[in-house]
Amino acid sequence: MNDIEKNPVSEATEDFASMFEETISKIHTGQVVKGVIVQIQDDGVVVSIPGKADGFIKTSDLVTVDPKIDDTIEAEIIKLNDVDGYVQLSERKAMANKNWDKLVAECETGACVEAVGREAVNGGLIADVQGVRAFIPASHLARRYVDNISEFIGKTMQVKIIEIDKSKHRIVASRRQFLADEKKKAWENIEEGKVVKGIVRRLTDFGAFVDIGGVDGLVHVTDMAWHRVKHPSEIVTPNEEVMVKITKVDREKERIQLSLKELQPQPWDTAEEKYPVGSIVEGKVVRTTTFGAFVELEPGLDGLVHISQCALQRIQKVEDAVQTGQVVRVKVLKVDKENKRISLSIREALAEEVDYNAEVQGFEFDEEPVAEEGYEEPQEEAENPLTDAE
Repeated sequence: MNDIEKNPVSEATEDFASMFEETISKIHTGQVVKGVIVQIQDDGVVVSIPGKADGFIKTSDLVTVDPKIDDTIEAEIIKLNDVDGYVQLSERKAMANKNWDKLVAECETGACVEAVGREAVNGGLIADVQGVRAFIPASHLARRYVDNISEFIGKTMQVKIIEIDKSKHRIVASRRQFLADEKKKAWENIEEGKVVKGIVRRLTDFGAFVDIGGVDGLVHVTDMAWHRVKHPSEIVTPNEEVMVKITKVDREKERIQLSLKELQPQPWDTAEEKYPVGSIVEGKVVRTTTFGAFVELEPGLDGLVHISQCALQRIQKVEDAVQTGQVVRVKVLKVDKENKRISLSIREALAEEVDYNAEVQGFEFDEEPVAEEGYEEPQEEAENPLTDAE
């Protein structure tokens, strides 16, 4: 009788076990290996270790924030054969051992490092600093105490190492200290008249607070533009990057005044050229007073139409001739660049138009029409403005 035929399944199983044992014998715990991610699971990633075996890195042992298939990864072997047959690996441990001496040196020199928030715990945040587990106390997360520590999970931030335990490979870090150092550096660079780049952080009714590299300055609503601005949102939006000029610094009270309009063309610089005396232009009535109406020729450039120049005939009050928001044609009478004043006349602009229309139609009028003897000046505007022209 021939020998009993061998079961091919049993042979394959034995061969696999033999190969596995041979592979395992070539690696050992504590060894750092390189592999390629071949599978991503909910609780970690599977890594192929060329010529050896497949390993598994739990999510808690990953340092790579967004692992992808075919990424090369370096990890330390912490267990040769887990319950699923994988070689258990830790990227965190490999990186921690690799960077530990570097972090100790940076702590001694007061350098700042990058950290990623991992877990909110009682009293603070567990973060990853170059693979090393770090603790950031809640009181050290920001300039003011943070109630919701979870908002820092997954967030990348700059921190300063303030304490180190060499025996346990643990560090304590502070984001607040980093922010304080940055603020100190920023104040050293603050100088009146300097133009700097900033980011709009928040808006209020009276202005916008702009971060200029670790410290906030205020752009008052009157410093937003040369024209009138009712609310900062007309000019800027939160998180917008802007260039501002530092106009005033109070180091004792830590207050900085900034200006946007100082970096914009000043309308008065070209007023004489753009609005020569004798020219007729259009503008919008922006405000009326007892003595006249202010007409905006362009944003930041208003002229005054005296009450005596608001109409062809005498009026009791400005509103009898013009209303706020009305677009009117005015004649430029005087430009005082030094005192920032422009005198305008609606009356003379109307008179020129009336003279022109009369000339076109073949009529002639006196330059100063006079009322007939016994004529009484009406209290209200006449239908024909020529009847009561002075």
